[in-house]
Amino acid sequence: MPQYYSSSSNSSETTTTTATFINDPLKPYKHLLLSPPANFMRSLVAICLFAAFSFFYLSSFPATTWRSNACPQCDPHAYRRLAVGLGAGVVKEEEKTNISHILFGIGGSAETWSRRRRYCELWWKPNATRGFVWLDKKPGKAAPPWPDTSPPYRVSADTARFKYTNWYGSRSAVRIARIVKESFEAGMENVRWFVMGDDDTVFFTENLVDLLSRYDHRQMYYIGGNSESVEQNVVHSYQMAYGGGGFAVSYPLAAELVRILDGCIDRYAAVYGSDLKIGGCVNEIGMDVRGSPFGLLSAHPIAPLISLHHLDYVQPIFPGTNRVDSIKRLLRAYETDPSRALQQSFCYHPTRNWSISVSWGYNVLLYPFMVTAKDLSTPLQTFLTWGSWSQQPFVFNTRVMRFNPCERPIVHYLDRVNGSRSGSWSGTTTSYKRPHTERGRQCKKESYAKAYLVREFNVTADVLDPQIWKKGPRRQCCEITDGSDEVDGVVQVRIRGCNQWESVTPRYR
Repeated sequence: MPQYYSSSSNSSETTTTTATFINDPLKPYKHLLLSPPANFMRSLVAICLFAAFSFFYLSSFPATTWRSNACPQCDPHAYRRLAVGLGAGVVKEEEKTNISHILFGIGGSAETWSRRRRYCELWWKPNATRGFVWLDKKPGKAAPPWPDTSPPYRVSADTARFKYTNWYGSRSAVRIARIVKESFEAGMENVRWFVMGDDDTVFFTENLVDLLSRYDHRQMYYIGGNSESVEQNVVHSYQMAYGGGGFAVSYPLAAELVRILDGCIDRYAAVYGSDLKIGGCVNEIGMDVRGSPFGLLSAHPIAPLISLHHLDYVQPIFPGTNRVDSIKRLLRAYETDPSRALQQSFCYHPTRNWSISVSWGYNVLLYPFMVTAKDLSTPLQTFLTWGSWSQQPFVFNTRVMRFNPCERPIVHYLDRVNGSRSGSWSGTTTSYKRPHTERGRQCKKESYAKAYLVREFNVTADVLDPQIWKKGPRRQCCEITDGSDEVDGVVQVRIRGCNQWESVTPRYR
């Protein structure tokens, strides 16, 4: 991991006179005016010498050197050479980090891009997002024209000279690992962060920008996440950011990484993937599942949604749709309230003995019995590990998804979303309905019979302030505001901030 250093200087107070002299802003000025002639001449000569030296030293280096050399940890000579040679890294310090400060590097191939681009085009915004898809070769003459809705492409440099000795991997890992270097050497201006991902990674860019803006881009940062599968972390590493979900590298760290990367790739010739090679190189400087993601998305942690990956290897997240249309539906909700996407809240209806879990923008789970908040926040295991397709282990707890319909929740999926605004207030209304495919597998218990009468949930909420992620976020509370479900089958739910001393779980009867 990158090393972080801080320096401090200690000054000791020698005499009372010296301390007073430093603290009084008028004293130095008086001292120069009232000194004897000899002292005055010495002072004047010293000032002139200092000014001449400063002018000579500052004029020896271009302005970009000083703006770029904001990283005290970096090799100043290598960093200065890269920054001046490429003209990159010049930023307006008063400007808050936004999407234009991010350069995306997407690993792709000419053979698979025609079918993988549909994922990238869900989040890519031409003339707003910046970056490239890096291909292994130029698209063939028979290929259709490159679409304007896709990121522009560049062809990676030949990597035949590099070593790769992993017996079960692919040499493409070398090419993908060098995307960081090639993106940096593209010389794009005003770049603060390099974000790497695969061609089937879907980024939620507003949340990504908010996340990166919390870090000082002038320092060396390497930001990402581990795999959800323990076996992947054990086989590869816990000390690396997994590339499929995406990782970010700050400009100063990228400058250092570029300097050592090619030699480092050869040193890690035996490792499997590009992300592990990058992780190893970063150390020298100082989400993966299969099956159905239903359980994970229904119990998302209290954190912003940043990316989804391996979408070709999981079932569509909404029933009755394909994978791309499923993500489009989720994005419709996300775009009305990026910070709230997939945030989970719990409601209880004590008189009916109902427990309700709302995964905002995705689904509502209705249990016709009491379920603790601890259990509701634990994902139902509807997925397998990435490497061995096993039931376990994962880096988080899971609970069993029962086959018995009397032990399963009744699921309502997102149907529509509406945003509204009034003055400074803005909010959303999302509606969730039960799919027809699940109505044949029903529990015969009376408690479930009443719950099956609910055909829709309408959930209202204020737009969640993204500043909440810069604090110690708390799960928001929700309440059932209308008991009309027995009349028209619609339950009205309101999500709100919890009151002081309020618990998300009521007392049991």
